[in-house]
Amino acid sequence: MYVATLITNPDAPTLNQTLVDSLRNAWGGGDIVWLSPDEAAEFSVSQVPDNQWDVWAELQKMGVDLVLQPTEGRRKKMLLADMDSTMIQQECIDELADEAGVGDRVKDITARAMNGELDFEGALTERVGLLKGLDEAVIAKVLAERITLMPGGQELVATMRATGGYAALVSGGFTAFTAKVGEALGFDENRANTLLAENGKLTGDVQHPILGRQAKVDALEQITARLGLSDADVIAVGDGANDLGMLGRAGTGVALHAKPSVAEKCDVRVNHGDLTALLYVQGYARSEFACA
Repeated sequence: MYVATLITNPDAPTLNQTLVDSLRNAWGGGDIVWLSPDEAAEFSVSQVPDNQWDVWAELQKMGVDLVLQPTEGRRKKMLLADMDSTMIQQECIDELADEAGVGDRVKDITARAMNGELDFEGALTERVGLLKGLDEAVIAKVLAERITLMPGGQELVATMRATGGYAALVSGGFTAFTAKVGEALGFDENRANTLLAENGKLTGDVQHPILGRQAKVDALEQITARLGLSDADVIAVGDGANDLGMLGRAGTGVALHAKPSVAEKCDVRVNHGDLTALLYVQGYARSEFACA
């Protein structure tokens, strides 16, 4: 059996009964379960419909995300999450670059790297090099003034941990940010690159080895082995090309507001919902969300 889940933006929920009924009837689905009024609903189907992606494309125009997946095992025991543009709404290195006066140059490199056009490690090295000489205290300023959490993140982490799950934040960004963001959201652990500084100034380099695409896969393997879990027990979320390895390995890999070149390689795509969509995909109703 499979389950079809329809999700909209919780800030402007537009999912109506007629639309859900129509799709359920067209696909010969089971009873509709509303996970949240006007926001998220699901129904079972016996097989994946041939027109899944055609319907997905039409629903995208209506501001609705559609996810189809096997019913069995969809509630996961571990969350593996990217940070930049996933658990937070910004790219940390871009914000630091703005403070250093090289924002436009760095943002262009970031966008191309996240789209898979550039080698991640090379792009990170180039961008960090442009931060050379920046006052280390700027990191705290950026954290306080520029970084905002992605909506739904606190509910996601809190609910998964309340039901016995483990949450790991794995970023190609920097430990100075993952430590604070991880603590604010309640992650069990965080991994990222370390910006190097001397005499209160950034040196323009990071500690090696650089945590990139493979390091995220390594984190999945290491943490699941430590916890006695399998890849199938993991739900991973990210938006960039360096997340594709872990998204492909996880039992459920979610492309969240991802670059088109990334989303097209993932079966679960969330473009309109927020991070609570990862709970709806697992079958949680809003009434089951833990208080963040």
